[in-house]
Amino acid sequence: MQSNKLEETPSNIGLSTINWAVLGCGQIAKTFMAGVKSLVHADVIACAASDEARAAAFAESFNIPQHFGDYLSMLQQRSIHAVYIATTHNFHFEHIMLCLQNGKHVLCEKPLTLNAHQAKKAFALAKQNNLLLMEGVWTRFLPAISALQAVLDKGSIGNIQCVQANFSLNMQFPDAHRLNNPELAGGALLDLGIYPITIADIIFKKSPVKITSSWIRTSTGVDKNSFYTLEYDTGAVAQLSAGFRMSGPTYANIMGDKGDIYVPFFLGAKSFSVTLNGEPPQLHRYDFDESDNFKFEIEHFTQLLLCGSESSQINSQSRAAKSDCNAEQLLVSDLMPENTTLRVMGIMDTIREQWGLRYPHEDA
Repeated sequence: MQSNKLEETPSNIGLSTINWAVLGCGQIAKTFMAGVKSLVHADVIACAASDEARAAAFAESFNIPQHFGDYLSMLQQRSIHAVYIATTHNFHFEHIMLCLQNGKHVLCEKPLTLNAHQAKKAFALAKQNNLLLMEGVWTRFLPAISALQAVLDKGSIGNIQCVQANFSLNMQFPDAHRLNNPELAGGALLDLGIYPITIADIIFKKSPVKITSSWIRTSTGVDKNSFYTLEYDTGAVAQLSAGFRMSGPTYANIMGDKGDIYVPFFLGAKSFSVTLNGEPPQLHRYDFDESDNFKFEIEHFTQLLLCGSESSQINSQSRAAKSDCNAEQLLVSDLMPENTTLRVMGIMDTIREQWGLRYPHEDA
């Protein structure tokens, strides 16, 4: 750990800039750094990894003033307001709780935890400590997804009958890789399958009444390809799939009784087309630079913490930028609230229960 000490300021609201720290210095943390760089009200002032050399290299690459070889030392710095957790799935719950116990607001990379039981504990501690905890599912914050929701809310394609969505890769990973390794909560479901389930949740905004699923196992005991059918009380069905050992287009197709909507590469959506019965398709585009993949979720979270600060004037499309926001609203994201995280996590819990798949050291 570096010997120079960060300036100590209270971790509270009413600030003009949110001081961020990054916990975990792997590949996904680099995506976070790319997204935060253009936000004038967010500043990354520290990073930590279990390997100090890795933390030092990360800090040097992104011009971060402080690095740490252990997480607690970083979290004890009062100048840090918020932490982005970028460790592997199996550590999320432990690291969320450590951050919350040390008074830090938390944005955690998806999935928030391994199961809904852990997530409920984490949200309870966040509320107890008056802190913001939010799951980082970048898809939900994209401009194209906000526009898609508006089209759906208008009922443009009528009553939804069926949603089809797939997210698959076709790559060979060693057994120790995080996607193959049950010790790291590997498998397609938590890493890839959460996205098709998310797009179904964005569309229906409620839990399915019936879930059926199947999976193809790896030799290590996790799912390499998996398939989920969600049935809703309206009679609508979501047919979803994900995998890292099958080829296929990443897309979402939303079919109503008046037309359909096609979303190419829906998890990073930049466009969608609406086709009404008997009419030509209408293309809706919302381009952004791919280096800004996480920009929208970071901006949303940062604005929630700055909400109500007279010194902060943020130009954003985010619904969090409200002139009437108050302290109570700081604890809840309208785009990624607790009940949404728990709903999606509950679906994944049910699917894994159907398979008999539990991860080592997972809470009962």
